[in-house]
Amino acid sequence: MAASDHNFLFSSLESKRSLSARKVHICRLYDILQLSIQRHDLQRARRAWAILARCKEVHWMSFWTVGLQLIGSGIDQAQDNKEKLSYLRSLMLQHGEEREPILEELVQRLILTGSHREALDELELYLPSFPYHDNPNLHLYAGMLSLYLAQSASTGTDSQFNQNLVRDAKSHLGRTKELDPENEVAQALFNQVVTNLNLVAH
Repeated sequence: MAASDHNFLFSSLESKRSLSARKVHICRLYDILQLSIQRHDLQRARRAWAILARCKEVHWMSFWTVGLQLIGSGIDQAQDNKEKLSYLRSLMLQHGEEREPILEELVQRLILTGSHREALDELELYLPSFPYHDNPNLHLYAGMLSLYLAQSASTGTDSQFNQNLVRDAKSHLGRTKELDPENEVAQALFNQVVTNLNLVAH
């Protein structure tokens, strides 16, 4: 069988092209990596990844999501999250062309760990600049986080809101609507801010 006739489970490493024996081996390793991840066999996946990352044919920075999956022991969730957050922050400094999806992943991870203020701080750091300013998903996250943080401690049946954060939420949600008019979540939250909190645009 010619090298080009090999069938692979995954095609991300250009397996459809004519391949040398070395590239066939690399593609097989990539199959093992992906299958091991799907089977939650992280030990085998890490061994395959350690080999692939040393191959000059593999641009490992382009597979940052794979690296994220392989971080941590799966036993200590808090420590795993800490390592994943550190990894994502490091990528933000090194992997310029992928910064938008990396930032989204970073914000999601911070939200999952309950670090809502930190997640909003990360967004506020990047959103004023291009290309982040034109990303509707990032503005939606910022709007939802601002609205969440705007709620202060409730006393009885009365809930108080930080008006500055509510205005920020309205601004971010409005920006999301501009960039993505079909976004129903942004529209619903924007209407809630305007109707229920009786804010006027500034």
